[in-house]
Amino acid sequence: MSTQHAADSGLAATTEAVDSLSEPMLETAQDLGRPLTQGRSARVNHKKQFSLLVVRGDGARVLRLSFPKRLPLTILVAGVVVAGGFSVVVGDWWHVRQRIRDSASLYQQIDEQRAMIDKFNRRVTELRQEVASWGELHGHIWEAFGPDVAPKNSGTGIGGRATPTERPTGKLSAMAQLDLLAENVIEEGESLRALDKLITRARKALAALPSRWPVRGAVNSEFGNRLSPWTKAPEFHSGLDIAANGGTSVKSPAAGTVIHAGPHSEYGLAVIIDHGQDVRSLYGHLSKINVRQGQTVERGTELALTGNTGRSSGPHLHYEVMVRGQAVNPRAYLWD
Repeated sequence: MSTQHAADSGLAATTEAVDSLSEPMLETAQDLGRPLTQGRSARVNHKKQFSLLVVRGDGARVLRLSFPKRLPLTILVAGVVVAGGFSVVVGDWWHVRQRIRDSASLYQQIDEQRAMIDKFNRRVTELRQEVASWGELHGHIWEAFGPDVAPKNSGTGIGGRATPTERPTGKLSAMAQLDLLAENVIEEGESLRALDKLITRARKALAALPSRWPVRGAVNSEFGNRLSPWTKAPEFHSGLDIAANGGTSVKSPAAGTVIHAGPHSEYGLAVIIDHGQDVRSLYGHLSKINVRQGQTVERGTELALTGNTGRSSGPHLHYEVMVRGQAVNPRAYLWD
């Protein structure tokens, strides 16, 4: 009885162990009855692979999965490759993200530069219009001096009607507008320099003109034809008779050189000044002369005192202006 009881107990323990099996097994009880050669072959195969066996509580096999022993290494290598590829993708994504951020700032700079270029183009257009107005102004100024003194263009003259394909089309680029503006500025600069030279000469000529009244007073007799105070016959009066009390200071209307200081056949005591540019002035009927022949005088220098010498009916100043030896109306020069 004891032996039978022990066997039953061992069988029960074995059954309980099989029923309680919840994890995979390498072999089931059914494999124990297989031939020995099949077992050796299985052991040989087991050296190259391992199996995952799933059984029920009663020992029946549910699923068996066999895996090569190189699978973990393969999985590890694949994991490393995937991780490396993922890191490369992440790195590229981060790099692209940084480039996108940099591109955003670059686009902002491009927008700012584009706005600056548009402003520059507008400013260049305004400056070109202003320079063009200078050209018109210079034309009016040169016109007053005549065509002979105006600066000549260095380019050759061309002309003709342009066909539609020859006419410029489209908007000029910024560099083209800047080049045109530079050309206009250079041309206007040359015109200004020529005008400055002309003005310098004109200033000297203007300074030599007798533009100031030698004495202040009413004009008793104008330049031109009149009736003679003595004969009542028509005669030509070559100057202005300016009313002034005897002894009134006579001042030079412009700088010059005294070429006569003394008696005159018609004007008594007289002074004649050469102002240059073929312009001379005469002062007659003086009572006293304060300059000498050959003396250089400036504008405002006292020349003499008014009087009643020579052919005169009373104290006054006979003032005369001569250009190239010909008497002209002094009023044409008097503005001061």
